[in-house]
Amino acid sequence: MRWSSFYHTASRVFNEYPSWSKSVVVCTVIRSNILSNFLFHFIFISFFIGLSSSGGLVAYCDAKPEYANQSQKKKVVVLGTGWAGTSFLKNMKSNSYDIHVVSPRNYFAFTPLLPSVTCGTVEARSVVEPIRSITRKSGVNIHFSEAECYKIDNKNNKVYCRASKDKKLGGQEDFSIDYDYLVIAMGGRSNTFNTPGVQEHAHFLKEVDEALKIRHTVVDLFERASLPSLPVEEKKKLLSFVVVGGGPTGVEFAAELHDFVLEDMAKLYPSLKDYVKITLLEAGEHILNMFDKRITEFAEQKFARDGIDVRLGSMVVKVGENEITAKERSSGQIVSIPHGMVVWSTGIGARPEVVEFMKQLGQVNRRALVTDEWLRVEGSDNIYALGDCATINQRRVMEDIAVIFSKADKNNSGKLDLQEFKEVVGDIIDRYPQVDIYLKKNQMKDMASLLKKSQESNIIVDIEYFKEALSKVDSQMKNLPATAQVAAQQGVYLANCFNRMEECEKYPEGPLRFRGVGRHRFRPFRYKHLGQFAPLGGEQTAAQLPGDWISIGQSTQWLWYSVYTSKQVSWRTRFLVVGDWGRRFIFGRDSSKI
Repeated sequence: MRWSSFYHTASRVFNEYPSWSKSVVVCTVIRSNILSNFLFHFIFISFFIGLSSSGGLVAYCDAKPEYANQSQKKKVVVLGTGWAGTSFLKNMKSNSYDIHVVSPRNYFAFTPLLPSVTCGTVEARSVVEPIRSITRKSGVNIHFSEAECYKIDNKNNKVYCRASKDKKLGGQEDFSIDYDYLVIAMGGRSNTFNTPGVQEHAHFLKEVDEALKIRHTVVDLFERASLPSLPVEEKKKLLSFVVVGGGPTGVEFAAELHDFVLEDMAKLYPSLKDYVKITLLEAGEHILNMFDKRITEFAEQKFARDGIDVRLGSMVVKVGENEITAKERSSGQIVSIPHGMVVWSTGIGARPEVVEFMKQLGQVNRRALVTDEWLRVEGSDNIYALGDCATINQRRVMEDIAVIFSKADKNNSGKLDLQEFKEVVGDIIDRYPQVDIYLKKNQMKDMASLLKKSQESNIIVDIEYFKEALSKVDSQMKNLPATAQVAAQQGVYLANCFNRMEECEKYPEGPLRFRGVGRHRFRPFRYKHLGQFAPLGGEQTAAQLPGDWISIGQSTQWLWYSVYTSKQVSWRTRFLVVGDWGRRFIFGRDSSKI
């Protein structure tokens, strides 16, 4: 064995296993080459004796547990590659786990741009990133399987999965995976509310392939309507587009479709532009009801100017092949609207496999898996759920009021002095987010005045006044919205918990004092709202940003461009998306059915 070869081999081994000591690397390299070179036997024996006398043998023996530790790594199974699952994988830094990802799609999709994909403003490939590319860059041992989880066995810590359904690829292949920790991030599906005909005749907009299907259908309807033998009434029916749901997705799609027709299809099909009609049906009193009232009013007025028919208080009762039936809340009248295409965007529902798992846990009649504030599924210690498939069951202050007061009352006097009261309020705000919301809305005047009076006259607080001051706080609790922003923050939070799991083992209760039931060693998850956008078409976008800052107009559209570019998962997708926007400005949208 040549010394140059020995040097390069040892360097490669040491780079691959940086935790090994140099003596162990030397022993390993020599041992791997001993059978190939008889002359080296003597060198190996002499060198090994030298190592024994100088502690090298001890170092080698100490390295044995490292082999054992590799096989004793905790197994983490992640179900899903959406916002929550991908955010969790990207932020995992600890090598203490063997992570296995299972998902029916082998990519991450930037879903906020799906409405742009439906009309060719952005190409589908520009908003997706292969999940293997993401995990390869993480530096953590992550294995991926393209399959669908159809059963979760929480008693035996197993998930049952099914691979391809394509018969050309050999049919279905079932397998199971054991886990120590399970992260459920499977997302949700469009909620049809059991409305007849929706599954058969409506389009959805939650996946990339659904966006592409909408794009092909729109172009196909224009092609069919351009046939010379078709009567005018049939042309009008084919080019009647109905959007159900006045949330951000439905509103943005209606705006994108209007721009597509006005800026591109009208030039290619000039004889058809007068037959196009876009109708937006919303069961509530306003569209974009989660936004500020100023944005809602602006959006409704702009859609009226653009000729988009917004019908508020219209609840869909049936979707047919050629018409959609809705009931008007104000008059109770049943109206039928002919359509060429219906896009359904009315909220999030649970997936069938999640529903089945909820039944196992006894969580019936819930829209999603119920978790505690640390994202643990209620009824399990090693299963976490995040994203659209989960909802957090926030603890109420009044449930823990006695425990909170007794722990703050250090001398067991039944009363709190000023310092004790200040400390308990700070801990409560950290533990119960509804208190923080209540204070920010300036509605907790009794608590604020009590703090002021305590500073002036050193008032002592008893438990009855304490209860009275907090009695209205729990009414401020709200479920988190099913948005990409929430899912991404939950993924980051859970990854940080896993990264610090071993570090915090010796502090099982963490820094917070008031836990109530369900103790955990980390601070509970807290969602930080960073603002939201509502693209309204015609280079007009509305934004509601932190601090109650409302911005509407073309300048906000450019802010939307910059934010969505920065939030892309890789530099590849950033360049592709910006390139698509530039192409659209110069050449227009693509109207081919490819």
